[in-house]
Amino acid sequence: MRVRDWDDILADVASDSTDPDGWRAVAGSRREGLGEDLYFGHPGVGVYHLKTYAKNPRDLRGVGTRVARRVDDELDPLLPDEESAGRFAVQSPPEDEAEAEDVATRLRETLKVHAEAPTSPDHLFEDVMEAVDSPAFGPMDYEFDGRPDELDALSDTFEEAEELLSSELEDLIDDDDVDRGFH
Repeated sequence: MRVRDWDDILADVASDSTDPDGWRAVAGSRREGLGEDLYFGHPGVGVYHLKTYAKNPRDLRGVGTRVARRVDDELDPLLPDEESAGRFAVQSPPEDEAEAEDVATRLRETLKVHAEAPTSPDHLFEDVMEAVDSPAFGPMDYEFDGRPDELDALSDTFEEAEELLSSELEDLIDDDDVDRGFH
């Protein structure tokens, strides 16, 4: 198992040509300590686990790894389905001004179509993600100040990765001195 910077994992996901709307995610607070846990997976790509924390409001740090090469029958029920209320997306910024203008035009047209016709929130979300060319998006179970049960089940399933990533994240937190208060 190779532990990497969380940005590197998201960059790999963003560069993958896999079906972008096949991703699903579960996230919430870490069991112990500062930060959050995020598992996200795609049937054809596998499951990733990220642990992150905010060093400050503009600087998110973290580590992650791939914990499974595919979503099997054991993992499938632990990831949300389309009925989940939450959504997530991975997004890369446009490479240049011409691409930014192209994305803005597609987004404007998408919103115009949805404003003129009855639509569902899920359909709008999917169309917007396609308009901005999101490489990964889908349903998400997320608890801002807690942990969904599925998050605990995934952490128990990948106990070795959980321990290793927790240790790596704690080292980052210690190095950044964010565990100390001041007065």
